[in-house]
Parts: sequence; structure tokens; C-alpha cells
Amino acid sequence: MRALPEPARVLLVAALLPGMGHVWTGRAARGLGFALFALLGGWLTARFAAPDASLVGRHAGGFFVWALSIPDAYRGARLDRAWAERAPH
Repeated sequence: MRALPEPARVLLVAALLPGMGHVWTGRAARGLGFALFALLGGWLTARFAAPDASLVGRHAGGFFVWALSIPDAYRGARLDRAWAERAPH
């Protein structure tokens, strides 16, 4: 059995790089999906945003997906830890 990462560290990694908190907890497909859609969302909003929009406004779609991925990765890490503690040893 592999050692489970601390949920707080997963939260930090997820906040720094979209999807990588999921990858670290063993949910690579989910994490790479979040990363892909963060990039795609950022690209789409940059393509269609007003020319005078701020940096955040121009990439709001990507930031939105990234923001959704952070608590999802943390929740997954906490659930993994809870299940590991409840499992018979």
C-alpha cells in the first residue's frame, strides 16, 4: 500500500498547478482532464473576450475550471485518508 499524501499538501499542489493534486492522489485521468479543460477554457475566453479585458477576464474560463479543481482534489485526498483509517489493518 502506498503512502497517502497529506490533504493540505494536495491542496497546495492543486492551487499551484491545475489538475496536479488529482494526479498526485492517483486520479491521473481526472487531473489531466481538469488541466486540459483549464487550458481550453482559458484559450476560449481569451479568444472571445473583449480586447480591453484584464488578464483574469481574458482567461476567466480557465481560472474557473482551475478553481473548481482545487476543492475537488482536496476532497478526494481527505476521502482517501478517511477510507484508509476505517479499513481493517
